[in-house]
Amino acid sequence: MLTLPSNPPQLSGTDHTEKQESGAVTTEEFKNKFNGAMGKYRLNGLSITRLDMKDSSEQGTDAFEYVFNDKLRLVGTLNSDQKVQEVRLYGTGDVSEPTGGIFLTAIATLILTTNNEYTYNDAQDVIQDIGILDRDVSQSNFDGAKVRNGFEYRFSIQDHDHSTFEITVAK
Repeated sequence: MLTLPSNPPQLSGTDHTEKQESGAVTTEEFKNKFNGAMGKYRLNGLSITRLDMKDSSEQGTDAFEYVFNDKLRLVGTLNSDQKVQEVRLYGTGDVSEPTGGIFLTAIATLILTTNNEYTYNDAQDVIQDIGILDRDVSQSNFDGAKVRNGFEYRFSIQDHDHSTFEITVAK
């Protein structure tokens, strides 16, 4: 379960042994946190207007998607309580060509969305720790991950033209 810190832990129902993870958010709350991070740090051009819900009943979870442009989209899954469980960014196009930083801006915004206490410098640190900015990164096949504050941040490049950034709860 992907939880976005902000709310204190809550107990669900009358069974106090079943804890609901703190900060689990709905898609609307996720959208607002994402857009809030965009505005706070003046990261222009990537605000989310409406998340499109996708029924993926064969997997037992619902999903949402937002297409920023023809080369960048956000996909997330929900748990049975309709709370955000995981999020991924998918970028397409030749990874050796400059993108104007849109993909990195989206990555930084997702990091800020999942960590209320993070500053933009913290998000940059996570990106650096993953290895995305290293000079010797293979632009045709890269897979870097970093666990921080209970989340795993992973960036990968496959086939020189497909990039993925995902945030999941660390196991």
